[in-house]
Amino acid sequence: MSSIRLFKKEINNSIGSYIEEVYAWELNHPDADLKSTEQLIDRSIALFDDLIEKIHQTKRQGGKEGFKALKEHLSNSIDALQKELTKLG
Repeated sequence: MSSIRLFKKEINNSIGSYIEEVYAWELNHPDADLKSTEQLIDRSIALFDDLIEKIHQTKRQGGKEGFKALKEHLSNSIDALQKELTKLG
């Protein structure tokens, strides 16, 4: 069970760090339209909710292989969100 707890912390830390980067970007670009960054934050929160739900589903099914796929999903999703943030300029 501790590995699940650590994975939840990893999710929280990864998404939290990303949201902090978005806020830092907003501070560095005060004239930018903030609707796009708000959408990025909303998508990252939705990612968090989705991953936590999938953790509970995988835990009930008892498959450890599912957690590896979830970790890859987290990594790929954060990378995609990072790319969208860098596209903003």
